[in-house]
Amino acid sequence: MANSRRDVAHSTPVEWAVRSLTFLSATALGVLLVVTFASVIMRYFFNAPILGSNEIIQLASVVLVMLALPGAAQRSMHIRVDVFDRLIGPIGRLIGDVLARVLSVYLLGILAWRAFGKLQDAAEFGDTTNMLQIPLWPFYGLLVLGAVLYALVLVIQLIDLIRTGAARDE
Repeated sequence: MANSRRDVAHSTPVEWAVRSLTFLSATALGVLLVVTFASVIMRYFFNAPILGSNEIIQLASVVLVMLALPGAAQRSMHIRVDVFDRLIGPIGRLIGDVLARVLSVYLLGILAWRAFGKLQDAAEFGDTTNMLQIPLWPFYGLLVLGAVLYALVLVIQLIDLIRTGAARDE
């Protein structure tokens, strides 16, 4: 459930950025569903597969996942297992939440850095998909954008966590 507190993680600029990416992610989901449906119909009912449909599905999946992650993090919609919450208490939960966010930001930074390198290579060498010749660099860019905004949301949550402590209602 979304955090009811009005903190930095739910400020207007963060909300705007997250909603924009979530809209793009939902659009990618729509494209993915339409292409998958059309591909199945064409392949099995008309024996005429859509060439390149797998490429479109793969690229739409990258957009879908990477642009949905910041919104899920900002709204605290990730799956959480609170088996040890009562045992470790509020301080233990706070330490666990801080460590999880720090580690996640570090790993997302590595992901963004490596994807940015791939973006540069793909742009420099004109890498495209095999069948439809779709340029790959924009998708690496969206991967970088999603990872960076996800990390930014986690950093903002980390700041809020340190300022306010562990939520008592979780």
